[in-house]
Amino acid sequence: MRAAAALLGLAITMAGCASAPSVRPALPPAPALISVQAWGGTPGDVTAPPQRITHITLHHQGEIWQDGTDPAAYLRRLQQWSRLTKRWADIPYHYVIAPDGRIFTARPLAQAGDTNTEYDPRGHALLMLVGNFEEQQPTPAQLESAVALSAWLAATHGLGLDAIASHKDFSRQTVCPGRNLYAYLESGWFRTEVGKRLGLQAPR
Repeated sequence: MRAAAALLGLAITMAGCASAPSVRPALPPAPALISVQAWGGTPGDVTAPPQRITHITLHHQGEIWQDGTDPAAYLRRLQQWSRLTKRWADIPYHYVIAPDGRIFTARPLAQAGDTNTEYDPRGHALLMLVGNFEEQQPTPAQLESAVALSAWLAATHGLGLDAIASHKDFSRQTVCPGRNLYAYLESGWFRTEVGKRLGLQAPR
């Protein structure tokens, strides 16, 4: 009887171990995001099936950012121009990063972005840092937020560091995201910093 009981206990223990869920590594924390409603915009209407994110792509605004400019007011103007003048569904980017590092949500991530160039943005999560980085420098706060956001998106969508690139990597018609931001990608710094958040080594 004791032997039978021992065997039964062992079987129960083994069954419990077999059914125990595996522990997944913790994702990097989601960065603070300012909603469309919070900056005074009108949320986009997504009726098509959601896109599957396969790339994280950096852009710059392409215009000189003046100190004291209100990012919320800028986004309201950009949304109006995108919809009324360009006849796009919304702001072409999914996230917009201000000089102080605040991250504003824009077009719904489920909806593919838009572009004035020849590349196909379907599957791309589009991150735009305000400023013209042919002439200006991205701020440390912008870089920190772009790294944190990219790490979170990569972890959320199961992407490797090689999924991170810039607009000019997909188009011959642009210098976006500007030489001063592109330098952080070209040197490997940006992917290395994202990799630190994910426990990954940047590709050489």
